[in-house]
Amino acid sequence: MLATSGLIAAAKNEPVERIREAARVFNEIQGVKEKAVPDTLLSKADGIIIVPGLKRAGFVVGGQYGKGVFVARLPNGRWSAPSTVRIEGGSFGAQIGAGETDLIMLAMNEDAVKQLMKMGVKIGGDVMAAAGPLGREAGAATTPIPTSGLLAYSRARGVFAGATVNGSTMRSDDDDNAAIYGRRVDQSDILTGKVKPTPAAQPLLAALRRYFRANPSTKQPPKKSLTS
Repeated sequence: MLATSGLIAAAKNEPVERIREAARVFNEIQGVKEKAVPDTLLSKADGIIIVPGLKRAGFVVGGQYGKGVFVARLPNGRWSAPSTVRIEGGSFGAQIGAGETDLIMLAMNEDAVKQLMKMGVKIGGDVMAAAGPLGREAGAATTPIPTSGLLAYSRARGVFAGATVNGSTMRSDDDDNAAIYGRRVDQSDILTGKVKPTPAAQPLLAALRRYFRANPSTKQPPKKSLTS
């Protein structure tokens, strides 16, 4: 009985730990200015997906599988509570080798966020993706204006670079969201501010506030509601 109780508790805590791990990964990557997501892109992004520890898995078509978190910018400029997601399949480029890889994807407009909210969204089909440029202090003149709805980055074996993610599928992890929020909730409700963040989300939200406000010259006006 004690062993069973321990397994149940661990299963409930795993989604919470994933949120904390996402915060750690994002802080580490953005802490290296010359090899980070550019501030100009962060200031324009409407959402972010962080997948710590993406794995190669033989049981998944395409060989990649991971669990992560998805956070969206609200109309008032603040960040939503995190929704847990699964991503699998597709081609992630040469950086994904044996072991684990951290993945970051920026949703660069509201349409991309809306598409990513759908169950079983196909990256490269429903929403187009491209490898993102690097350098936190890259200015507006040197940072390319994104034409894709999604910009992707990966970190493997200490190397952080733009990544290709086309062909992969992303969906909300409803069971893990229920474990975090104590009830069944729709991903759209989480990402549009209808669900309040838990205390476990605060380190991640603090990291997003810290780095996404780093370039005030490109600060955007308040967003329209994603449900309007």
